[in-house]
Amino acid sequence: MYPEHPAHGRYETAMDVHHPTPITPVVMASAPLIPVQPGAVPSVASVVLPDGRVVTGYAINPMQPEPAVAKPAVSRAAVNVALGGVGFLAVCGGLLLLTTFIAALTALITQLIILAAVIFGGWIAVQIFSAGGHRGGTTVNIRKAVIKRNKFYS
Repeated sequence: MYPEHPAHGRYETAMDVHHPTPITPVVMASAPLIPVQPGAVPSVASVVLPDGRVVTGYAINPMQPEPAVAKPAVSRAAVNVALGGVGFLAVCGGLLLLTTFIAALTALITQLIILAAVIFGGWIAVQIFSAGGHRGGTTVNIRKAVIKRNKFYS
């Protein structure tokens, strides 16, 4: 990568090649990143690589994600389906009661009409067949009626 210094001679030695493992960032649950001042100055860490180089830097502690919210024992969709079923049963029961009420009301109205007809008919029958005396008015006794040329003679 960089040109070698001319003072250094070229020599070949057997060495182990270590490839560093990249640190993957911790995936957070879409929380905004807020910079926070550390409470104390972090300690400086030094690492000696296998080839003899020393790397110095601050140790970074990975951020701990917030604990996940405990899931309810029953899913929300199942609760909604159950509530819909309860509502449907309530509506069906109400419709059944409504049809029963309409049928009972129809029977009551029919019986009231029949009762009115019977009472009114009885009142008319009493008026017609009553054996009571005259209540006034003109009484015409027709004993012999003769109709000649569309004229009535008594």
